[in-house]
Amino acid sequence: MSGELDAIKQRRLEQMQQQQMQQQQGASAQQAAQHQQVEEAKQSILRNILTSEAKERLTTVKIARPQLVEQVEMQLISLAQSGQLRTKIDDAKLKSLLQQLQSKKRDTTIKHI
Repeated sequence: MSGELDAIKQRRLEQMQQQQMQQQQGASAQQAAQHQQVEEAKQSILRNILTSEAKERLTTVKIARPQLVEQVEMQLISLAQSGQLRTKIDDAKLKSLLQQLQSKKRDTTIKHI
């Protein structure tokens, strides 16, 4: 009888673990879908505010400096949503913006004592 009780407990534990795994998979699938929607919305806005040359430059820079590009994209989207962008961002403007943001991070100096 004790063996049967242990077997029942074991089956119930396995069922509970399976349910928990299914819930976790469902939650991660939902997060992935939300991330996909956010990314699509972001790309849509960027297509509207960047010229094709600027978009190409951003894609190229993203390979080497993904964090910098993420920062630039967020800044551009914020400007677009607040209505501060009146024209499309061309390659020259994007290049200037990238240089400004990059120079802020590169002003680190080391002093030897």
